[in-house]
Amino acid sequence: MQLTFTEEAIEQLAPKMEENKNKILKLKYDTEGCGCVMSGVTALWLVEEQDKNDVKLETNAVPILVEKTKMVFLDEQLTITYNQTANCFMLKSPSQILNPRMNLLVK
Repeated sequence: MQLTFTEEAIEQLAPKMEENKNKILKLKYDTEGCGCVMSGVTALWLVEEQDKNDVKLETNAVPILVEKTKMVFLDEQLTITYNQTANCFMLKSPSQILNPRMNLLVK
């Protein structure tokens, strides 16, 4: 899996990473409250530590954790951009938008 951040996303992410130097960025496929694992929603989390099922991916900005068991729900090439109008991140691939309004949560 290849994940790239746009310049706009890096600019928005940098201050949050600076404020939370002890945290690690994670692309979470959150299924809580969705009914089933097939209906998950992606989100960006800043977490304390890597879980045993997490895979660390190198990106053009910062390393990011992804749950190995949830990678099947994500495309091989992903881009995280930032939407100024909606004031949120967006996760997309060449073929689809996976989440047009992705939040960054500090856990």
